[in-house]
Amino acid sequence: MAMAALIVTALYFGREILVPVALAVLLSFVLAPFVIRLQSWRVPRTLSVLVAVFIGFSIIFSLGGLMVSQANRLAEELPGYQQTLREKIQGLRGLATGGSGTLERASKVLRELDSELQNPSASRNAIDGLRRQPFDRPIPVEIRQPDPGTLSTLVAIIQPLLQPLTTTGIVVIFVIFILLQRQDLRNRFIRLAGSHDMQRTTAALDDAGQRLSRLFLNQIIVNASFGLLIGIGLQLIGVPSAPLWGLVATILRFVPYVGSPISAVFPLILAAAVGSGWGMLLMTVALFATLQLIAGQIVEPLVYGRSSGLSPVAIVLSASFWTWLWGPIGLVLATPLTICLVVVGRHVDRLQFFDVLLGNQPALTPPQLLYQRMLAGDPIEASQQAQTYLEAATLADYHDKILLPGLRLAEHDVRLGRLPGERLDRILATVSEVVDDLDSHEDVMVAETATAIDDRSSLARLESSIVPFENDRLPEAWQSAGAVLCLPGSGKLDEAASLVLAQLLKRQGIGAEAEAADALSMSRFFSLDLSQRSALCICYVGETSNAMIHYAVRRLAKKSRNSRIIVALIAGESDTKPAPMPNVTVVTGNFSDVVGSIHALATGRISSAALDALAAGVDAALDRAGKA
Repeated sequence: MAMAALIVTALYFGREILVPVALAVLLSFVLAPFVIRLQSWRVPRTLSVLVAVFIGFSIIFSLGGLMVSQANRLAEELPGYQQTLREKIQGLRGLATGGSGTLERASKVLRELDSELQNPSASRNAIDGLRRQPFDRPIPVEIRQPDPGTLSTLVAIIQPLLQPLTTTGIVVIFVIFILLQRQDLRNRFIRLAGSHDMQRTTAALDDAGQRLSRLFLNQIIVNASFGLLIGIGLQLIGVPSAPLWGLVATILRFVPYVGSPISAVFPLILAAAVGSGWGMLLMTVALFATLQLIAGQIVEPLVYGRSSGLSPVAIVLSASFWTWLWGPIGLVLATPLTICLVVVGRHVDRLQFFDVLLGNQPALTPPQLLYQRMLAGDPIEASQQAQTYLEAATLADYHDKILLPGLRLAEHDVRLGRLPGERLDRILATVSEVVDDLDSHEDVMVAETATAIDDRSSLARLESSIVPFENDRLPEAWQSAGAVLCLPGSGKLDEAASLVLAQLLKRQGIGAEAEAADALSMSRFFSLDLSQRSALCICYVGETSNAMIHYAVRRLAKKSRNSRIIVALIAGESDTKPAPMPNVTVVTGNFSDVVGSIHALATGRISSAALDALAAGVDAALDRAGKA
């Protein structure tokens, strides 16, 4: 906090130098592509920089001169609109006081009350003044200053221009030196960012520089086109000083969200004051609204995407912060400066917090967000996230890529002793409600581009030759309710996995049920109904021991001798490899792997493990044939 306060203080008191430096850095990003293009034409570096700077600042000075001339012209023409403005005000007053005259009567009452309140005090003050008035009045003395000389007049003219000219000179000098020393500055920044990985840091900086240059250049083109059309439209409508308002619209449009509305305020006031009726005002409103809609919804997405890489809150906060810090120039520089911070934070690990705080990228990955909602016991937001993801994915894909990684995060915290029982209850309750909400979901078939046969692996060719899952091929015993009993291995996270697995099995036409977390405990095991079960699936989300697996398998095998036992290690990263056991299938992977193995077991199809082994053999044979 102390460091942040020190930085803000330095930015505030050093604004006389830092504002020109910031302007120079941004202008160097815009001019750098032109310098590079000139150098590619064999123009010397120094000459390329001078030519680019001369052209760039000539355009800026020309636009500035145009703004000054238009402002002076507007100041000269304003007295001519006084009568029209007075008539508009009288018309509005007549409109407000028409009919019953309620507003007029209320105004009259207020004036009478004000007169009653003011008159007594005024009379008393007058009497007191007469009593205190001396008989001999003082003689008034008037001091006259001599007429200013030529030197004083010259100083009065130059002094207001001194600061802008100084700032402009500093900006020009900094731009020239930044463009001349571009490679040296890049190398020094690489050293600061970390020279241990030169390739990655160089690629990141080159990418960031190109992106910023392209972004700023595109913004200038889009905003200049917007301002040009605004100026032409206002000129055709008849609004005074239309070029001035076009330039103002160009500049203020660098401020997202609020820039365009602010630029429309003065043209609207002038249109209301100048026009004989209200038609000019309505046409001005339509002009700004139409162009902003076209620029924001059509042009900008095509030119540089739908956003600047900043979150809306970051844009508003940055505009407020830089305006408070540096005044009006800070409002214009707010978005470009914040974009620079976000891009640098995206590529430099030490400054990554800028990207996290200000960027528009999600702060948490989808599994992390789901886990956070499970910890908070918020199934509503978790279900909303699932519905959004399922717009372009299947339910199995969501369970494998979002929910399962979320359960793994929870299992990791359980192993570290970070999750108390209350949190585990929340996680289980949230998963249960999400699974219930997704029961009625219908998968959307996502079309995928088919690849050439020669480009497919042997595993893909083998899988394409196998008939997909069909419910009518399942034996009736596997379709009956509770044909597969999903048993949690050792905890509530395993119970959550059992609920998910049972849901996916039902989607494949297999009757499945899930038991509670304490199903294998001594108090409940003997009350389990294992009759008429085609398979018993023990689910483990996290790491477990071989002894625990063998103990659970032996107990189930003794109680249900006719059921197939499946051990599902739904972790993917577990090193547990149980020894082969008779009439027991061990599956390691995600939910889809377990469902595929159970379906293959039910239909008598080739199992995934056998398919992998066969595919490996075919690949080896193809390799040998290719070498031969």
